[in-house]
Amino acid sequence: MKTVLFLILVLVSGCFAGMIHGLANLAIVEPYLDEAIGIENQNLFASGEEVDSPQFWVEYNNYRYWQKGGQILAGAILGTSFGALFGIVFVFSKNVLPGSSNARKAIFLSGIMWFTIYFIPFLKYPANPPTVGDPETVVLRGILYLAFIAISGFGVVGFYQLYKRLQKNKKFVAYLGYAVFMSTVFIIMPQNPDEITAPMDLVNGFRIMSVFAVSIFWIALGIIFGAFWQKFQPDKPVKAEIH
Repeated sequence: MKTVLFLILVLVSGCFAGMIHGLANLAIVEPYLDEAIGIENQNLFASGEEVDSPQFWVEYNNYRYWQKGGQILAGAILGTSFGALFGIVFVFSKNVLPGSSNARKAIFLSGIMWFTIYFIPFLKYPANPPTVGDPETVVLRGILYLAFIAISGFGVVGFYQLYKRLQKNKKFVAYLGYAVFMSTVFIIMPQNPDEITAPMDLVNGFRIMSVFAVSIFWIALGIIFGAFWQKFQPDKPVKAEIH
């Protein structure tokens, strides 16, 4: 393994995919955030916590411009982290991943990781816009969400080890076992403690667009990483020179 080339490949792939995710957020998620924060602002005005004044809107708009401008940078940083994780998982699993090329294997793996560490946790704890959620429960909600991701991720690793040890005609047991395991976890884990008070059209629209944006990230990561791996082949043995 060419370590330096591998590190460059995974970090660049994750960075590019993260930037694409940031652009997707700006295009399809931010409009729902604007609407949700608008409702929150109106609640602040009604309660007297803030005054509907030109100064408020100047400060608010400056903050939102800064926040939106950082989407691509934030996406690049987050994407780089996931790119590193993706690369490590790919190295250890590529020999058993289906596909006639490393590029196809990478796309298949991105689908697995999207499903296990994003979509399944999302079904249990779907994303909510800023108007939904009590600030006092933010830590609890974060712990529940991260715990579910960890359980799903480590569950895949565990049942993958079982998959490798089973005979070919019994490998379906690993898939079935993971499905039963996660169904049990899904039932046992507590529900989101916050009541949804925002309009459901807004909440559902935000959730759907969030799924699209994250899906775009994982698709982009699989395609970019797979293309780079196929081209540069960091796992190709280096031939020793004979003098």
